Amino acid sequence: MSLRPFHLAIPVNDLEAARGFYGGVLGCSEGRSHHQWVDFNLFGHQLVCHLDSRKENESPEISNLVDGHGVPVPHFGVVLDMKSWSELRDRLVAAGTRFLIEPNIRFKGQAGEQATMFFRDPAGNAIEMKAFEHLESLFARS
Repeated sequence: MSLRPFHLAIPVNDLEAARGFYGGVLGCSEGRSHHQWVDFNLFGHQLVCHLDSRKENESPEISNLVDGHGVPVPHFGVVLDMKSWSELRDRLVAAGTRFLIEPNIRFKGQAGEQATMFFRDPAGNAIEMKAFEHLESLFARS
C-alpha cells in the first residue's frame, strides 16, 4: 500500500526560527513561502508553518502517561526507518536540542516496540519522531 503525503499547518511565532529549526536542524527542504507562512518537506509530507503573532498560548500543557513518560498532547511527527531515526537523533543531539522525552525504545519486547523521542520546535510545538524495526508492527495490538 502506498501512502499519500499528509498536509499539516502549525502556528509559529517566528518564521526565521522555524526556518532554522525545520530547515537547518531537521534538514527539511523549503518549498513555497510568503511573509506569513513557509512550506517544508517533512520527510515527504507537507508541513506549513503559519505566523501566529499571539504572545502566549493560553491553554495549559497537557500530557498523558505512556510507558512511564508524560507524552505531550497535542504533538505530531513522522514514522521513520531506524537508520533515518538514528541520524536525526544524532543531528538533534549535536544541535543541543532539549528533549521532552529522551530518545529511547518504548514497549521493548512487546507488540509495537518502537524508537521514539519528543522535543519542541522554537514556537513550542511538540514533535515525536519514531521508528519501528518492523514497520508491520505500526498498528500491532498487545
